[in-house]
Amino acid sequence: MHAPLFDLSKPIAIGADHAGFEYKQQLVQWLRDKGLQVTDFGTDSPDSVDYPDFAHPVASAVESGEAAAGILVCGSANGVAITANKHAGIRAAIAWEDQLASLARQHNAANIICIPSRFVTLETAKHIAGLFLETPFEGGRHENRVNKIAC
Repeated sequence: MHAPLFDLSKPIAIGADHAGFEYKQQLVQWLRDKGLQVTDFGTDSPDSVDYPDFAHPVASAVESGEAAAGILVCGSANGVAITANKHAGIRAAIAWEDQLASLARQHNAANIICIPSRFVTLETAKHIAGLFLETPFEGGRHENRVNKIAC
């Protein structure tokens, strides 16, 4: 199961609710400016929506291998993380600072990062997303633990 780095020849799946809409829009452009493919699962406006309607498609794309990794953004990141983690092949982690983003990959092989837009700046959100995508899973002693996560 050792997954050192994401296969960035595949798109990054991204989604957000109304609280994460503005950051999602900026992250999509930022990722594309870096030459990455992005599949945007919405939402497409700041109007109130239900976060599972966007978290499930992102999680499904990552779980199926259609997307290399996922990024979800909502106010606290809790709702999207809880929803995404209902998918058997998903390890969604919430990060609001650099070290959490790095450790989510290094120790937990997270394949979706969940960013709390109400608690970070846009620049921090970009930095978290970048660290998440660039940090390899360490494997080793962590691999056995990660292999025990699925039910």
